[in-house]
Amino acid sequence: MAEGTLKVALLIVSTTAAKDPSTDASQAALGSVLEKEGGGKWELIDTKIVPDVVVQIQRQIMLWADVAAESVNLIVTTGGTGFATADNTPEAVSALLHKQAPGLVHGMLAASLNVTPFAMMSRPVAGVRNKSVIVTLPGSPKGAKENLEAIIKMLPHACLQAAGADSRTLHAGGVKKLESDAGIASGQRQAHSHAHHDHSHHHGHAHGHGHGNLVRHTAPGANPMSNDPSLGPSRRSRESPYPMLSVDDALQKIREHTPAPEVITSKVDISLTGRVLAENVSAREHVPGFRASIVDGYAVVVPKDGKMNGVFPVVSVSHAAPGESEVKSLKEGEIARITTGAPLPPGATSVIMVEDTVLKTMTDDGKEEKEVEIIADDVQEGENIREVGSDIKAEDVVLSKGELVSAVGGEIGLLAAVGVAEVKTYRKPVIGVLSTGDEIVHHDRPGDLRLGEVRDTNRITLMCAAREQGFEVVDLGIAADKPGTLEQTLRDALRRVDLVITSGGVSMGELDLLKPTIERSLSGTIHFGRVSMKPGKPTTFATVPVKDNAGERVSKVIFSLPGNPASALVTFHLFVLPSLHQMSGISPVGLTKVPVFLAHDFALDKSRPEYHRAVVAVDGDGRLLATSTGGQRSSKVGSLRGANCLLCLPSGKEPMKKGTKVDALLMGGVRSEL
Repeated sequence: MAEGTLKVALLIVSTTAAKDPSTDASQAALGSVLEKEGGGKWELIDTKIVPDVVVQIQRQIMLWADVAAESVNLIVTTGGTGFATADNTPEAVSALLHKQAPGLVHGMLAASLNVTPFAMMSRPVAGVRNKSVIVTLPGSPKGAKENLEAIIKMLPHACLQAAGADSRTLHAGGVKKLESDAGIASGQRQAHSHAHHDHSHHHGHAHGHGHGNLVRHTAPGANPMSNDPSLGPSRRSRESPYPMLSVDDALQKIREHTPAPEVITSKVDISLTGRVLAENVSAREHVPGFRASIVDGYAVVVPKDGKMNGVFPVVSVSHAAPGESEVKSLKEGEIARITTGAPLPPGATSVIMVEDTVLKTMTDDGKEEKEVEIIADDVQEGENIREVGSDIKAEDVVLSKGELVSAVGGEIGLLAAVGVAEVKTYRKPVIGVLSTGDEIVHHDRPGDLRLGEVRDTNRITLMCAAREQGFEVVDLGIAADKPGTLEQTLRDALRRVDLVITSGGVSMGELDLLKPTIERSLSGTIHFGRVSMKPGKPTTFATVPVKDNAGERVSKVIFSLPGNPASALVTFHLFVLPSLHQMSGISPVGLTKVPVFLAHDFALDKSRPEYHRAVVAVDGDGRLLATSTGGQRSSKVGSLRGANCLLCLPSGKEPMKKGTKVDALLMGGVRSEL
């Protein structure tokens, strides 16, 4: 690398390219600009590809700008700068900038507008974070190339200033010298000639994420987006715009888009249970920290021949109580009475159990032993003694990163034993639970229901289910079926919690407003809106960009569950719980899966796999048997009464016969009998 060369890092923002890097064409195009137009001043040192996810975009930029600030002069992103729902790059980058660079933005737009009016559809951002200049380019290789060519000759000066170079020295000689050093002349346009462009086409400034050949899976005008509530019922969609995903594909989407767990410092106390360690934990001290007796008896100095038969004077007493005065050194022919766990007196080499002794004489006041006869041959040094560090040595790793601190295990006691007062853990997400619908009333409202009213069973049920799993829950109440009301309720909720669970409002009715509100009002991304399963077909998973208390943009999760009670609870266990586990650092995520045998015939749904509520118990032969809780209609609350599992039943025309082995997801403890 030549002396004075500036280092560039390239971030390709494309969900498509993140799955298949071979689809990206931007790296080659931008690398060519740096090489051919950069005057030998640039070296591309790193290239990364991330999906259109704000958190992942920001994480990579911060790794370059914060961790490697001394070595990365310029960070260039390409992709995600348009108006599509998934285009989040400008928002992700803007939140990171310490200084804005509107001049660079103007330069890019001016150059592109000379080519096509569609350049107005681009939303470039530029600025400085720490000592790195950051520039966002469109995803189209042509558009990205044009934008970089427009500013490439000005960027060395910007990078040198951002890196801390002395401005007086840089500007010595005036503007003429600066222009000469940059290789430009006064009034020269930075946009290159584009006479070769055919302006009958869209030039590539739509800023999509193809990074190569444009691929579209729907016809123009059939963009998969939720209803626009302002159009009224007569113009709402007659079918869902969201593709029907399998349960496995839906779970994969959740894995991909659930935010990474946050590391915090936790005290070692009763609040630590249920948390996952984010670091290896080492012992601060030896356990035991002193030579200790493991029995009640007498500390002795073993002679070389090992014979301890005889009567010995009791010269001292050692109790398992701290702070006692120093015990004098023990000599051969003397013994010291000692209790379990007490430190050995200096010089002692073994402990004789009290069962191997006979009391011979007492002191004159009758309060203490004076002489004791020992009946023991072939005594070895170290008998009945716990040596220093024999259980745990200082600096030993006692618990590993990723381990769950449970209430039933000994993890808390182990941490306490080795003197650890604080540990790094993954923060458990705070959950908000919201019910939606004008027909929903509080479950405990006195009086009879009016025609059309329904008591809110889902909110209290989902809150209890989340608390049962060890999560803090915020009651968000009931939101009316009004777009503005729902939007404000969700905005307020996303400021308070990490994950929002709603129930109701996710079907195709004119008042089902959850999906339109998420997409159109909150600029969220719906990763799936339908799942091929029974119950729970309209289950929706979305992420929404939100600014945290530090002003940083983060991604927060919304699960919109069906309004029917059985559907809501089944989809909580099947989809929400794995996301909560992932955010908490728990692995593996989700309910425990076990094989069970059917206790009777089970009818199957003809078109969709079913998660059948059932009771699992152990029979007399030790097998796990599953019995249905009864009718499985999604609105039937009683189908969950007593259920401790969800049976994973495939679709099919014929019933599954008694004795068939299937998988079951355990929601509770297995019963000892049916």
